[in-house]
Amino acid sequence: MTTSAKSLSEKLKLTLDADQLTNCMRCGFCQTSCPTFEETGLEAASPRGRIALMKAAADGMLEPDAAVRQQMDLCLGCRACEPACPSDVKYGQLIEQAREAIASEQPYSRPVKLLRRLALEGLFPHHGRMRLLGGLLRLYQRSGLRTLARRLGILGLFPQHMREMEAVLPDAAGDGVIRRWERLGLPARWEAVSGGDRQLVIPAALDAAAKPVARVGLFRGCIMDALFTETNVHTIKLLRLAGYEVVIPAAQTCCGALHAHAGEKASARRLAARNVAAFAAAGVDCVASNAGGCGASLKEYDHLLHGDPQLAEPARRFAAGVRDVTELLAEGRPLPLKPLRADGEQVTVTYQDSCHLRNVMRVQSPPRRMIASVPGVRLRELQEADRCCGSAGIYNLTQPDMSSRVLDRKMEHVERTRANVVLTANPGCLLQMKWGIARAGLTQQMEALHLVDFLARSLQENEAEQGRRDAVRSGSGRS
Repeated sequence: MTTSAKSLSEKLKLTLDADQLTNCMRCGFCQTSCPTFEETGLEAASPRGRIALMKAAADGMLEPDAAVRQQMDLCLGCRACEPACPSDVKYGQLIEQAREAIASEQPYSRPVKLLRRLALEGLFPHHGRMRLLGGLLRLYQRSGLRTLARRLGILGLFPQHMREMEAVLPDAAGDGVIRRWERLGLPARWEAVSGGDRQLVIPAALDAAAKPVARVGLFRGCIMDALFTETNVHTIKLLRLAGYEVVIPAAQTCCGALHAHAGEKASARRLAARNVAAFAAAGVDCVASNAGGCGASLKEYDHLLHGDPQLAEPARRFAAGVRDVTELLAEGRPLPLKPLRADGEQVTVTYQDSCHLRNVMRVQSPPRRMIASVPGVRLRELQEADRCCGSAGIYNLTQPDMSSRVLDRKMEHVERTRANVVLTANPGCLLQMKWGIARAGLTQQMEALHLVDFLARSLQENEAEQGRRDAVRSGSGRS
């Protein structure tokens, strides 16, 4: 065994949770839930196989060579194996621990090191820089630069999967939910909190005498707020109508999910500590997430910070209060939704579960209940809706071949539903489904939407109907 391999083996032994490694009974129940095993048929590409590789490498029985590292990278991290495991093995924690050990010993090239540092440390944790990125992307999309780049063949310098994904990117914003809300002139006030920070407080849409259902802190996200600002705005509107007071702490930062997945656990812990402090100062009853990946990361802050004597208990309280927005909407006041139509016909939708929302947060029913709350909408359950779509954070960029294979299988099932709309509750899944629709040549038959935006569309139908009624009343009065 080489010196570097010995060093990695020792690192794995120190980093991996020995109890979780030995909890695996090798029963194989996880295999049929694992997309990479289903695609390859290889034992090493299953959760059971990867755990065996981790243990053998940590025990010095196997050299943790490039092939071992490749299998760790090939894992989607969808964690569908966890609900299937009779021993309740925390596979997600093990794969992150393995990646942490590998990242600490990985001989990355200088450009790769620079790119990782730039993205994970210099970009995602800084909201102002994310807004700037969104603004630059907006400029590229709307100024004619995108058209020029295509005409000159500049995009041809990139791999095909990146060209295809660039084509389905949503229109970027560049302002973020706080600035957008203020520009719209909607009800809100600023409050000062300890440490000199501020937070935006948005009142519930209730009569003055009515009490809010709860005081909810909105986790706005980093990529979510830069690329899906409108979804964040719609989230607030829906929560207000459901009776919630919404608080947005300005001091919050990136959830740290991408850092943890990339093996940068120390960075993930720093971000987690900042978010725990920001929402504790906000005095909220719970924290709302509209992104399954972010929500799952927030939900596991108790595990991430369990070794910190000062933060362990605050992190436990924080994690216990993390809720998906669909849970809150399902429990709040009924929303004034109106029927939606597609070319005069009833809208048919299908729903693709976010892996982390389903497998980590264990939220399955609330999204479907909210879909059912839209009058006249027909939900057709998607075969293998619980199977990963292949997005998995930035997996579709780092493992495009496997990602596209998983996606193509998904789209076969989507096409059979003959749905007008494919709904999901996570931005990464949404982009992946948009890519899948384009790859399958279905752009004329269906669209992909975040569930929050779908509900907001139904809400807008109600607002439009009310506007027409008001116009009729006004005209009748004049006559």
